[in-house]
Amino acid sequence: MEYLPIFSFISMLCLALWHGSAEPVEDKEALLDFVNKFPPSRPLNWNESSPMCASWTGVTCNEDKSRVIAIRLPGVGFHGTIPPDTISRLSALQTLSLRSNVITGHFPSDFSNLKNLSFLYLQFNNLSGPLPDFSAWKNLTVVNFSNNHFNGTIPFSLNNLTQLAGLNLANNSLSGEIPDLKLSRLQMLNLSNNNLQGSVPKSMLRFPESAFSGNNISFGSSPAVSPAAPQPAYEPSLKSRKRGRLSEMALLGIIVAGGVLGLLAFVSLMFVCFSRSSDEDEAFSGKLHKGGMSPEKAVSRNQDANNKLVFFEGCSYAFDLEDLLRASAEVLGKGTFGTAYKAILEDATTVVVKRLKEVAVGKKDFEQHMEIVGSLKHENVVELKAYYYSKDEKLMVYDYHSQGSISSMLHGKRGEDRVALDWDTRLKIALGAARGIARIHLENGGKLVHGNIKSSNIFLNTKQYGCVSDLGLATISSSLALPISRAAGYRAPEVTDTRKAAQPSDVYSFGVVLLELLTGKSPIHTTGGDEIIHLVRWVHSVVREEWTAEVFDLELMRYPNIEEEMVEMLQIAMSCVVRMPDQRPKMCEVVKMIENVRQVDAETKISQRDTGNTPSTPSYILRGSE
Repeated sequence: MEYLPIFSFISMLCLALWHGSAEPVEDKEALLDFVNKFPPSRPLNWNESSPMCASWTGVTCNEDKSRVIAIRLPGVGFHGTIPPDTISRLSALQTLSLRSNVITGHFPSDFSNLKNLSFLYLQFNNLSGPLPDFSAWKNLTVVNFSNNHFNGTIPFSLNNLTQLAGLNLANNSLSGEIPDLKLSRLQMLNLSNNNLQGSVPKSMLRFPESAFSGNNISFGSSPAVSPAAPQPAYEPSLKSRKRGRLSEMALLGIIVAGGVLGLLAFVSLMFVCFSRSSDEDEAFSGKLHKGGMSPEKAVSRNQDANNKLVFFEGCSYAFDLEDLLRASAEVLGKGTFGTAYKAILEDATTVVVKRLKEVAVGKKDFEQHMEIVGSLKHENVVELKAYYYSKDEKLMVYDYHSQGSISSMLHGKRGEDRVALDWDTRLKIALGAARGIARIHLENGGKLVHGNIKSSNIFLNTKQYGCVSDLGLATISSSLALPISRAAGYRAPEVTDTRKAAQPSDVYSFGVVLLELLTGKSPIHTTGGDEIIHLVRWVHSVVREEWTAEVFDLELMRYPNIEEEMVEMLQIAMSCVVRMPDQRPKMCEVVKMIENVRQVDAETKISQRDTGNTPSTPSYILRGSE
């Protein structure tokens, strides 16, 4: 009996520890039941063995991990009707986002069990039937049912939602009159493009007319608002028509006012023309960050609202275009084919959004090309996660690499905090990038071209090998000859137009990257006297004068026993940047040459140890012609 207290203490301790680390079992079962009965086309990483609160895509738990409080699964490819008695079992749920799927059927009646629901997003689905009775919810703050097929009237029970701040029922088939919604906290309302009739209640006249457009409704004595109704042209009053002419003072005033307005319009037009190109990218970044306007309008006023982000198979991201446009964003850089932005979404997901410019192909060709690019899965190629196409905007979405590009590592600020790239790291960058480009050249029947190989498009993968980004944009771009810039330093001599890029020109560009890694210099740089230096020409001139040691980056000089490897890499780079395209090696051959650098080095060291011989400087390094 004396052991009973100790046993009881241990049992209680184990029970406490179990509860401290346990997950909400019932919520987990409900979600597994939901996804098993309603599988999305983009598979989720939900399974019994993985920790739900820590790793499941789109799932958020409360602080002590005792309940699920948010489900965000927009655009994951749900098709059909939501199975009953699944989601509705998450009684602590506060946020539910299933927007941008293909959900059909009526609004789930058992959602009335979600008493704590505050944010409900079901827009861009195919839901139909009447709107639900909103009496069940007291905490709803935002409701978005836009772009569905809901019909019937707007329920008066919306007045029960005293916390409601945003209501969007646009682009449905709702009919009848607008109820008098006396909701003091309502800040955003959109009832446009339905079949509503009558007049706008006085309590809702504080909202703009655009909130009611596309309906047969009126504002008191104002005419009905309808998309088919033309804007009334200016018509002079009866008194003015009888008078037959204007007074001289009035005429003079009109002339003066017209002149001033004309001048202002001219000045404004000139200002826009001169500032548009420089401000365009910052404005787009602002659209991503502010999210103040309708997300559909944030990309383009004329876009097709049904266009959505297209995700590729295996992508685990749970966001859509609306999330992306509401993200905090900053410009990472402006390249040959567009501007790259770092976008941080509300759930802290960070992605890179590439906004393309001067795309020369139509939607069908663009989508076909994106499918080729998106299907390429290789550890040394930055994977395209999603794309977006509209008439005025074309976007591509990639993972964000926090370490930055190889260009920033090589040429960034050289302060105390900067970590120098050692020779082993540079070798891994070169080998990884070469493997990535070689894999690209095998795609599409061996016809795919990268077209924009440069150090700012190469990153480090999880194994710290080079990884190539910005694949295949040259073939869909209408950009003409590149300007004299750092990007132009990578261009093969035969490429005068970005659309003429070919696999041998990719090899040339990669050779320039190798020279960057070896020399630490940019492909085009200036000396102290502002003289423009082309890296390839400079290396050729140094090699011709047999000053080979002068080529290499001083930062590499601290590492012992790497001279032979550097010389061999220099020879590989020189073979890639020869002037005649047919004399350059293929990328698969370049990969083998780089792989042999370390193998040759190992064999050389063994030979030296056994024979005591020291190899002489290879004769090929003394050759070189541009």
